[in-house]
Amino acid sequence: MPKRKLAPICFSPIHIAGVAMRTSWLLVLTITILPVMTGEAYGQSAKKKGKRAPAARKIRLPQSVRTAPSNLMTVPSVPAERRTQLELAAAELDRLIEAKLSEQGVPPNPECSDEVFLRRVYLDVAGRIPTFSEAQAFLDSEDPDRRLELIDQLLSSPDHVSHFYNFWADVLRLCERPQPNIVLEPFLDYVKESIRTNKPYDQWVYEMLTAEGKVWENPAVGYPLRDDGMPLPYVDNTVRVFLGTQIGCAQCHDHPFDQWTQFQFYELAAFTTGTRTRIRKGDPGFEKRNPANEMINEARKHYDKGRVPGPFQRLVRANTYKVSEVDAAMRLPHDYAYSDAKPNAVVKPAVLWGEVPTKSQNASPRHQFAAWLTSPKNERFSETIVNRLWKHYLGVGLVEPIDDFRDEHPCVNEPAMKFLAEELIRSGFDLKDLIRTILYSRSYQRSASDYDTTSGKPYFFPGPIVRRMTAEQVWDSMLTLAVRNPMPFQRPGVKDLAPILDVNFATLTFPQAKTQSEEFASTYFLNAYKRSLNQHAYQGDVLCRASELPSPQNGDHFLRQFGQSDRETINGSVKDATVPQILAMFNGPITHVMLEPGSAIVDDVLAIESTRERIDAIFLSVLARRPSSQDRIVAAKELSRTSNDNVGYGNIIWALLNTREFLFIQ
Repeated sequence: MPKRKLAPICFSPIHIAGVAMRTSWLLVLTITILPVMTGEAYGQSAKKKGKRAPAARKIRLPQSVRTAPSNLMTVPSVPAERRTQLELAAAELDRLIEAKLSEQGVPPNPECSDEVFLRRVYLDVAGRIPTFSEAQAFLDSEDPDRRLELIDQLLSSPDHVSHFYNFWADVLRLCERPQPNIVLEPFLDYVKESIRTNKPYDQWVYEMLTAEGKVWENPAVGYPLRDDGMPLPYVDNTVRVFLGTQIGCAQCHDHPFDQWTQFQFYELAAFTTGTRTRIRKGDPGFEKRNPANEMINEARKHYDKGRVPGPFQRLVRANTYKVSEVDAAMRLPHDYAYSDAKPNAVVKPAVLWGEVPTKSQNASPRHQFAAWLTSPKNERFSETIVNRLWKHYLGVGLVEPIDDFRDEHPCVNEPAMKFLAEELIRSGFDLKDLIRTILYSRSYQRSASDYDTTSGKPYFFPGPIVRRMTAEQVWDSMLTLAVRNPMPFQRPGVKDLAPILDVNFATLTFPQAKTQSEEFASTYFLNAYKRSLNQHAYQGDVLCRASELPSPQNGDHFLRQFGQSDRETINGSVKDATVPQILAMFNGPITHVMLEPGSAIVDDVLAIESTRERIDAIFLSVLARRPSSQDRIVAAKELSRTSNDNVGYGNIIWALLNTREFLFIQ
């Protein structure tokens, strides 16, 4: 194609026909163009004959997102000496998968192309599509180990921390305020730091189950605080998350579809019945009355008409949340109706299977429970995380549903499950080694299958399955196209919040509480904090990775429209297609932001002279592949039908975004 002089990139919206979400970009570009955008908002839609092309508009993207990020969330480097061992483990995994395929008469899929692998591994590990330069570098590389090198590079990146945090946020139902007076940002930061440092999985879970103190003293206490006031659902959620077992029905009656009885549920709950989440008499400042109530009563004397500001009350009451363990007896409910015990009878702690490890049998009940749950001998603990991660990277669990292990839901490849669980234990519960084993395998690197997860038919993994991106992957990929720095800030953690929030009731005075609450009101009080993020916003959308945004977002936010969990249920995110998703992709602010002057894709495309290479850059940026011959023909036709070349380029970018190829992981 000849070189052509360009004005700023822009686009004219295509009539919403409801087809772009399920068709190729070739068809998208055949839909009628409607010239309804104003030049002031999105650049002139056409060049008038005899007039000069419009000049570049003043850049409106926030400065914080237009410059390359500095050193963020540095991750420990990959231990190179482990690669050979993990390659051997991946080969054994492939042998087990292929043996099952052979037994079922199912041929394995061929190895996927470098283009497909590149985009897949970026989305699966980094949570975003590759940038133009990253795609170019990988596809131009002749290193025979380029795939393994890329896997290791991404697992050592801040992007992996961000994306894996999103995975756990969905599982652990992470949100800043599960209740108005509970401040959980330190716990959220703790989860992210555990990922960044690759804390052994058994240690991490043990810490969450046994932690004591205030959340800014020991952030792991955020785990029991998440279910504050719900001691029995806490047990159900814990067993479901970490042991893949649903016993919630047995809280009220014997499980109708599984072996668990109501008595067994209460035996297990007896381990954690001594958990307390409030300060108690004898704690500093707590003698006869709750010191928070005393301080708020004192404050009423100093504020006009006794109206104590919200930040003051939130700060003082947040300091009443402190996790500890006391001696306490678990009793059966008053309406217990089975013959094996009487209503209100005391229940002694007992595990569901196996036994509490010998070294922990004299520990407190919470520690006994944590030791049993995280024990290497507790096969369900290791198998559950193997199953969760297998689904994360292959699209379907070895056991489905992933948190309902029982006879009616058999494992489709028991040897593969056992092997990965044993490898996890052998590595000291190193999740990154488990992830590398999966990603190094041929099973992961094969072409994807179009499998219907609702078919009820077992899937034996001839390759991963085609699946839609999560809401966070779509959002973070759009940011990759739009901004140079997708993480202009990080959510606050202990070092930010502790100096402002922590008080000692034994010495606290009203002036001190007033000063701290005013600082809280202007910094991390949730409404004020959200307003402070507007410095990084474009048309109301804060341009930052999903992992750093307040969660859950409002119902009308792009993330929620694409199925981000409301953080009320375990794995509550959804991937169902909806009309609001189509509207957001067709004409939403996040779609427009990437066509603003100063955006990453605009700068990358306009820095290239050749029209042919510009088309290459667009395809590499959006789809992580170079255009086919047919793609080039359609692109040329689009450029020829628009008098302003950049309207044509904008339409091509816009059309590629609104395709199945963009929204799905192949």
